[in-house]
Amino acid sequence: MSIDFSKPLYVLAPLASYSDLPLRSVVKKFGADLTVSEMISSNALAYQSKKTLKMLEKSPFETPYSVQLAGSDPKVLRDAIERLNEQEGIDCIDLNCGCPVPKVVNNLSGSSLLRDLPLMAQAIETIKKYSTKQYTSVKIRLGFDTKNHVEIARVCQEAGADFIAVHGRTRSGRYKAAVDYDAIREIKESVTIPVLANGDIDTPAKAQWVLEHTKANGVMVGRGAIGSPWIFYQMKNGIDDVPSELIHKVVLEHFDEMIAFYGEYGAVLFRKHLHTYSKAGYQGASAFRDGINAMSDPYAMRQLIDSFFSQPRLKELHV
Repeated sequence: MSIDFSKPLYVLAPLASYSDLPLRSVVKKFGADLTVSEMISSNALAYQSKKTLKMLEKSPFETPYSVQLAGSDPKVLRDAIERLNEQEGIDCIDLNCGCPVPKVVNNLSGSSLLRDLPLMAQAIETIKKYSTKQYTSVKIRLGFDTKNHVEIARVCQEAGADFIAVHGRTRSGRYKAAVDYDAIREIKESVTIPVLANGDIDTPAKAQWVLEHTKANGVMVGRGAIGSPWIFYQMKNGIDDVPSELIHKVVLEHFDEMIAFYGEYGAVLFRKHLHTYSKAGYQGASAFRDGINAMSDPYAMRQLIDSFFSQPRLKELHV
Protein backbone atom coordinates (compact mmCIF):
# COMPACT_ATOMS: atom_id res chain seq x y z
CA MET A 1 0.00 0.00 0.00
CA SER A 2 1.31 3.45 -0.90
CA ILE A 3 2.15 5.95 1.82
CA ASP A 4 0.46 9.30 1.22
CA PHE A 5 3.00 12.08 1.78
CA SER A 6 0.66 14.76 0.41
CA LYS A 7 -0.55 15.54 3.94
CA PRO A 8 1.12 15.26 7.35
CA LEU A 9 1.79 11.68 8.40
CA TYR A 10 1.30 10.55 11.99
CA VAL A 11 3.52 7.55 12.64
CA LEU A 12 4.07 5.20 15.58
CA ALA A 13 7.80 4.91 16.25
CA PRO A 14 9.48 1.53 16.77
CA LEU A 15 9.95 1.03 20.51
CA ALA A 16 11.70 -2.05 21.87
CA SER A 17 9.35 -4.12 24.09
CA TYR A 18 6.50 -1.66 23.51
CA SER A 19 5.53 -1.34 19.84
CA ASP A 20 4.36 -4.93 19.54
CA LEU A 21 1.29 -6.13 17.65
CA PRO A 22 -1.16 -5.37 20.51
CA LEU A 23 -0.10 -1.71 20.82
CA ARG A 24 0.14 -1.22 17.06
CA SER A 25 -3.35 -2.60 16.55
CA VAL A 26 -4.73 -0.15 19.13
CA VAL A 27 -3.02 2.96 17.76
CA LYS A 28 -4.04 1.99 14.24
CA LYS A 29 -7.69 2.26 15.30
CA PHE A 30 -6.97 5.81 16.43
CA GLY A 31 -5.64 6.86 13.06
CA ALA A 32 -1.89 6.19 13.05
CA ASP A 33 -0.99 6.42 9.36
CA LEU A 34 1.99 4.08 9.55
CA THR A 35 3.10 1.58 12.18
CA VAL A 36 6.62 0.20 12.59
CA SER A 37 7.62 -3.08 14.21
CA GLU A 38 9.94 -3.30 17.17
CA MET A 39 13.60 -3.25 16.15
CA ILE A 40 14.45 -6.68 14.74
CA SER A 41 17.97 -8.09 14.64
CA SER A 42 18.91 -8.94 11.06
CA ASN A 43 21.06 -11.75 12.45
CA ALA A 44 18.16 -13.29 14.38
CA LEU A 45 15.90 -12.95 11.36
CA ALA A 46 18.47 -14.48 9.01
CA TYR A 47 18.62 -17.53 11.28
CA GLN A 48 14.81 -17.59 11.53
CA SER A 49 14.54 -17.30 15.30
CA LYS A 50 10.98 -18.26 16.31
CA LYS A 51 10.72 -15.31 18.68
CA THR A 52 11.83 -12.95 15.91
CA LEU A 53 9.39 -14.40 13.38
CA LYS A 54 6.57 -13.85 15.88
CA MET A 55 7.62 -10.20 16.22
CA LEU A 56 6.92 -9.79 12.49
CA GLU A 57 3.24 -10.68 12.89
CA LYS A 58 0.89 -7.80 12.14
CA SER A 59 -2.68 -6.85 12.83
CA PRO A 60 -5.14 -6.88 9.91
CA PHE A 61 -5.56 -3.14 10.56
CA GLU A 62 -1.86 -2.44 9.88
CA THR A 63 -1.70 -1.13 6.35
CA PRO A 64 0.79 0.29 5.54
CA TYR A 65 3.23 -1.56 7.81
CA SER A 66 7.00 -1.18 8.19
CA VAL A 67 9.53 -3.61 9.66
CA GLN A 68 12.64 -2.13 11.25
CA LEU A 69 15.94 -4.00 10.89
CA ALA A 70 19.15 -3.54 12.86
CA GLY A 71 22.43 -4.64 11.34
CA SER A 72 25.18 -3.72 8.91
CA ASP A 73 26.75 -6.91 7.54
CA PRO A 74 25.69 -7.05 3.86
CA LYS A 75 25.38 -10.85 3.70
CA VAL A 76 23.36 -11.07 6.92
CA LEU A 77 21.17 -8.17 5.83
CA ARG A 78 20.55 -9.85 2.48
CA ASP A 79 19.52 -13.08 4.20
CA ALA A 80 17.20 -11.17 6.53
CA ILE A 81 15.66 -9.26 3.63
CA GLU A 82 15.02 -12.50 1.77
CA ARG A 83 13.12 -13.75 4.82
CA LEU A 84 11.05 -10.55 4.77
CA ASN A 85 10.42 -10.89 1.04
CA GLU A 86 8.63 -14.15 1.84
CA GLN A 87 6.26 -12.34 4.22
CA GLU A 88 3.15 -10.70 2.81
CA GLY A 89 1.74 -7.45 4.16
CA ILE A 90 5.05 -5.62 4.69
CA ASP A 91 5.21 -2.33 2.80
CA CYS A 92 8.52 -0.92 4.01
CA ILE A 93 11.87 -2.05 5.42
CA ASP A 94 13.43 0.49 7.77
CA LEU A 95 17.10 0.51 8.73
CA ASN A 96 17.79 1.46 12.36
CA CYS A 97 20.63 3.97 12.51
CA GLY A 98 19.53 5.59 15.74
CA CYS A 99 19.36 3.11 18.62
CA PRO A 100 21.79 4.36 21.32
CA VAL A 101 21.82 1.18 23.47
CA PRO A 102 25.43 0.00 24.01
CA LYS A 103 24.83 -3.67 23.15
CA VAL A 104 23.34 -2.61 19.81
CA VAL A 105 26.04 -0.02 19.10
CA ASN A 106 28.81 -2.47 20.00
CA ASN A 107 27.35 -4.91 17.46
CA LEU A 108 27.88 -2.39 14.62
CA SER A 109 24.16 -1.66 14.54
CA GLY A 110 21.89 1.24 15.42
CA SER A 111 23.62 4.57 15.90
CA SER A 112 27.08 3.04 15.44
CA LEU A 113 26.43 3.44 11.70
CA LEU A 114 26.48 7.21 12.19
CA ARG A 115 30.24 6.86 12.77
CA ASP A 116 30.74 4.97 9.50
CA LEU A 117 28.68 6.59 6.76
CA PRO A 118 30.10 4.40 3.95
CA LEU A 119 28.95 1.33 5.90
CA MET A 120 25.56 2.95 6.49
CA ALA A 121 25.25 3.68 2.77
CA GLN A 122 26.18 0.09 1.94
CA ALA A 123 23.50 -1.21 4.31
CA ILE A 124 20.83 1.02 2.74
CA GLU A 125 21.94 0.01 -0.75
CA THR A 126 21.73 -3.67 0.23
CA ILE A 127 18.14 -3.28 1.42
CA LYS A 128 17.23 -1.29 -1.69
CA LYS A 129 18.81 -3.88 -3.99
CA TYR A 130 17.31 -7.04 -2.51
CA SER A 131 14.01 -5.93 -0.98
CA THR A 132 10.82 -6.53 -2.95
CA LYS A 133 8.92 -4.16 -0.66
CA GLN A 134 7.66 -0.79 -1.91
CA TYR A 135 9.72 1.42 0.41
CA THR A 136 13.14 1.57 2.05
CA SER A 137 13.45 4.03 4.93
CA VAL A 138 16.08 4.95 7.53
CA LYS A 139 15.74 6.09 11.15
CA ILE A 140 18.63 8.37 12.08
CA ARG A 141 19.89 10.68 14.80
CA LEU A 142 21.73 13.96 14.30
CA GLY A 143 25.15 12.36 14.71
CA PHE A 144 27.07 10.17 17.14
CA ASP A 145 28.89 12.53 19.51
CA THR A 146 28.59 15.69 17.42
CA LYS A 147 26.05 16.81 14.85
CA ASN A 148 26.64 16.09 11.18
CA HIS A 149 22.96 15.68 10.42
CA VAL A 150 22.86 17.18 6.92
CA GLU A 151 25.70 14.92 5.76
CA ILE A 152 23.96 11.86 7.24
CA ALA A 153 20.63 12.72 5.61
CA ARG A 154 22.22 13.28 2.21
CA VAL A 155 24.02 9.93 2.41
CA CYS A 156 20.66 8.26 3.14
CA GLN A 157 19.10 9.93 0.12
CA GLU A 158 22.00 9.13 -2.21
CA ALA A 159 22.01 5.48 -1.08
CA GLY A 160 18.39 5.12 -2.12
CA ALA A 161 16.24 5.75 0.95
CA ASP A 162 12.67 6.69 0.02
CA PHE A 163 12.17 8.65 3.25
CA ILE A 164 13.87 9.19 6.60
CA ALA A 165 12.77 9.63 10.21
CA VAL A 166 14.97 11.95 12.27
CA HIS A 167 15.31 11.72 16.04
CA GLY A 168 16.46 15.21 16.97
CA ARG A 169 19.29 14.20 19.30
CA THR A 170 22.79 12.80 18.85
CA ARG A 171 23.62 9.33 20.11
CA SER A 172 25.39 10.84 23.12
CA GLY A 173 22.21 12.81 23.88
CA ARG A 174 20.35 9.52 24.43
CA TYR A 175 16.77 10.46 25.43
CA LYS A 176 17.56 13.31 27.83
CA ALA A 177 19.19 16.08 25.80
CA ALA A 178 17.03 18.84 24.34
CA VAL A 179 15.62 17.92 20.94
CA ASP A 180 17.08 20.10 18.18
CA TYR A 181 14.10 20.83 15.94
CA ASP A 182 16.16 23.42 14.04
CA ALA A 183 18.45 20.61 12.91
CA ILE A 184 15.46 18.60 11.67
CA ARG A 185 14.38 21.65 9.67
CA GLU A 186 17.90 21.91 8.22
CA ILE A 187 17.67 18.29 7.10
CA LYS A 188 14.29 18.92 5.50
CA GLU A 189 15.78 21.85 3.58
CA SER A 190 18.76 19.80 2.39
CA VAL A 191 17.07 16.70 0.92
CA THR A 192 14.22 16.07 -1.50
CA ILE A 193 12.91 12.85 0.06
CA PRO A 194 10.20 13.05 2.77
CA VAL A 195 11.35 13.64 6.36
CA LEU A 196 9.55 12.60 9.56
CA ALA A 197 10.33 14.51 12.77
CA ASN A 198 10.81 12.49 15.96
CA GLY A 199 11.61 13.33 19.58
CA ASP A 200 9.51 14.47 22.56
CA ILE A 201 6.29 14.88 20.57
CA ASP A 202 3.71 14.14 23.23
CA THR A 203 0.74 16.50 22.76
CA PRO A 204 -1.40 17.64 19.80
CA ALA A 205 -0.08 21.20 20.23
CA LYS A 206 3.54 20.00 20.18
CA ALA A 207 2.91 17.94 17.06
CA GLN A 208 1.41 20.95 15.27
CA TRP A 209 4.29 23.20 16.33
CA VAL A 210 6.91 20.67 15.19
CA LEU A 211 5.23 20.29 11.79
CA GLU A 212 5.14 24.05 11.31
CA HIS A 213 8.65 24.67 12.62
CA THR A 214 10.50 21.87 10.81
CA LYS A 215 8.32 21.75 7.65
CA ALA A 216 8.59 17.95 8.03
CA ASN A 217 6.25 15.65 6.14
CA GLY A 218 5.01 14.12 9.35
CA VAL A 219 5.73 13.31 12.98
CA MET A 220 6.84 10.03 14.50
CA VAL A 221 5.60 9.49 18.05
CA GLY A 222 7.17 6.96 20.40
CA ARG A 223 7.01 7.45 24.17
CA GLY A 224 4.15 9.95 23.75
CA ALA A 225 1.90 7.08 22.61
CA ILE A 226 2.61 4.85 25.63
CA GLY A 227 -0.38 5.12 27.91
CA SER A 228 -2.02 7.43 25.34
CA PRO A 229 -2.59 5.42 22.15
CA TRP A 230 -5.42 7.82 21.27
CA ILE A 231 -2.83 10.59 20.76
CA PHE A 232 -2.99 10.04 17.00
CA TYR A 233 -6.69 10.90 16.94
CA GLN A 234 -6.00 13.90 19.17
CA MET A 235 -3.22 15.18 16.91
CA LYS A 236 -5.28 14.84 13.76
CA ASN A 237 -8.30 16.53 15.30
CA GLY A 238 -6.74 19.05 17.70
CA ILE A 239 -8.35 17.47 20.79
CA ASP A 240 -6.58 17.88 24.14
CA ASP A 241 -8.39 15.33 26.28
CA VAL A 242 -10.36 12.10 26.02
CA PRO A 243 -13.23 10.89 28.24
CA SER A 244 -12.73 8.31 30.98
CA GLU A 245 -15.18 5.98 29.21
CA LEU A 246 -12.87 5.79 26.22
CA ILE A 247 -9.79 5.14 28.37
CA HIS A 248 -11.66 2.35 30.16
CA LYS A 249 -12.62 0.72 26.86
CA VAL A 250 -9.16 1.06 25.29
CA VAL A 251 -7.24 -0.30 28.30
CA LEU A 252 -9.43 -3.42 28.37
CA GLU A 253 -9.10 -3.87 24.62
CA HIS A 254 -5.31 -3.49 24.81
CA PHE A 255 -5.20 -6.03 27.65
CA ASP A 256 -7.28 -8.52 25.65
CA GLU A 257 -4.96 -8.07 22.65
CA MET A 258 -1.96 -8.82 24.89
CA ILE A 259 -3.51 -12.06 26.16
CA ALA A 260 -4.48 -13.10 22.64
CA PHE A 261 -0.93 -12.52 21.36
CA TYR A 262 1.23 -13.68 24.29
CA GLY A 263 -1.07 -16.04 26.18
CA GLU A 264 -1.32 -15.74 29.98
CA TYR A 265 2.15 -14.17 30.21
CA GLY A 266 0.66 -11.17 28.44
CA ALA A 267 -0.79 -10.14 31.81
CA VAL A 268 2.70 -9.76 33.28
CA LEU A 269 3.93 -7.91 30.20
CA PHE A 270 0.95 -5.55 30.42
CA ARG A 271 1.98 -4.24 33.86
CA LYS A 272 4.27 -1.61 32.35
CA HIS A 273 1.39 -0.27 30.24
CA LEU A 274 -0.91 -0.14 33.25
CA HIS A 275 1.68 1.89 35.15
CA THR A 276 1.39 4.55 32.45
CA TYR A 277 -2.35 4.31 31.80
CA SER A 278 -3.05 4.80 35.50
CA LYS A 279 -1.18 8.13 35.56
CA ALA A 280 -4.06 9.86 33.75
CA GLY A 281 -5.47 11.34 36.98
CA TYR A 282 -7.12 8.45 38.80
CA GLN A 283 -7.70 8.21 42.54
CA GLY A 284 -5.83 5.34 44.20
CA ALA A 285 -3.41 4.92 41.30
CA SER A 286 -0.43 4.09 43.50
CA ALA A 287 -2.31 1.31 45.32
CA PHE A 288 -3.58 0.04 41.95
CA ARG A 289 -0.03 -0.23 40.62
CA ASP A 290 1.11 -2.05 43.76
CA GLY A 291 -1.73 -4.53 43.29
CA ILE A 292 -0.94 -5.06 39.62
CA ASN A 293 2.75 -5.70 40.36
CA ALA A 294 1.82 -8.67 42.54
CA MET A 295 -0.65 -10.13 40.05
CA SER A 296 -0.14 -12.50 37.14
CA ASP A 297 -3.55 -14.21 36.77
CA PRO A 298 -5.22 -12.73 33.65
CA TYR A 299 -8.79 -13.13 34.94
CA ALA A 300 -8.08 -11.42 38.26
CA MET A 301 -6.05 -8.68 36.57
CA ARG A 302 -8.83 -7.96 34.08
CA GLN A 303 -11.35 -7.62 36.90
CA LEU A 304 -9.09 -5.16 38.72
CA ILE A 305 -8.50 -3.17 35.51
CA ASP A 306 -12.23 -3.05 34.81
CA SER A 307 -13.00 -1.83 38.31
CA PHE A 308 -10.19 0.75 38.50
CA PHE A 309 -10.78 2.37 35.10
CA SER A 310 -14.57 2.48 35.63
CA GLN A 311 -14.09 5.42 38.00
CA PRO A 312 -14.10 9.02 36.75
CA ARG A 313 -10.78 10.83 36.82
CA LEU A 314 -10.10 13.46 39.49
CA LYS A 315 -10.32 16.38 37.07
CA GLU A 316 -13.75 15.19 35.95
CA LEU A 317 -14.88 15.08 39.58
CA HIS A 318 -13.82 18.70 40.07
CA VAL A 319 -15.42 20.20 36.97
